[in-house]
Amino acid sequence: MQNVRILSAALLIVLFITTLSSCGGKPEPQHQYQLKGKVVEINRKDKLVTISHDDIPGYMVAMTMPFKLKDERLLNEMEEGDRIQATLVIAGLKSWLEDVVVTRETADPSDISKSSKWTEPKPGEEVPNFNLVNQSGKRLSFRDYKGNAVIVTFIYTRCPLPDYCPLMTENFSQILAALKSEPEKYLKTHLLSITLDPEYDSPKVLSEYAAAYSADLERWDFATGTKDEIKKVATYFGLQYWTEGDQVIHSLRTAIVGSDGRLIKLYRGNEWKPDEILKELRITPPTSS
Repeated sequence: MQNVRILSAALLIVLFITTLSSCGGKPEPQHQYQLKGKVVEINRKDKLVTISHDDIPGYMVAMTMPFKLKDERLLNEMEEGDRIQATLVIAGLKSWLEDVVVTRETADPSDISKSSKWTEPKPGEEVPNFNLVNQSGKRLSFRDYKGNAVIVTFIYTRCPLPDYCPLMTENFSQILAALKSEPEKYLKTHLLSITLDPEYDSPKVLSEYAAAYSADLERWDFATGTKDEIKKVATYFGLQYWTEGDQVIHSLRTAIVGSDGRLIKLYRGNEWKPDEILKELRITPPTSS
């Protein structure tokens, strides 16, 4: 009997250790690159710094891109025009700058030609009937989605930072996968990813991008349009963007539009989680018939 107790205790210890090992999970592998450049914009609202950087060997050519800082307190110490050296860390769908060294220089306002002020719609506001073109080349408008809740975000297919457009698309994939277990909500929800790079992101390119993510095109559109059409919808949602070579420098906005065509909620940046949007969808009143 004593041997049975000892054996049972031993088995429990092994099981406990095994459980701890399995719960720990594997951390995302990190890749580090050295970055040097010049600060061209500090967006304290979205906690981003936009840097015109030199070539990053082994990762990307010289361009201007927004980055997150591991130590966000540095945003209050930086000024436009500062020279910056840092380590760019890429870990799965996340990226940030650490080991930041800033050298003060006089800011040159001619580096960027854009306004630092923008407006955003308020919850309850009716969203205008914007016109776009989807991945099949079909004209669409926001009015087409009336009766459905619509989740809107902005991307472009050549986006190199994993925690920008790729993360938005991955989040949308998770939302749609979760909704499939709730048929009533699934059939009353539509996702809309709008490109900020309409000159490159043609319907064909967007179709290929959607296929790469195995997107369910029954409930998810990828949209492009003329430069003016894209500008109207992006600026309406308070998104800032401009082109830099073949890249688009942009902030992030994701919106929930109710089945009545009115804004429910607007998310800034990339900190929102799929579960947050799913929760909002579940408390959204059903469409009146």
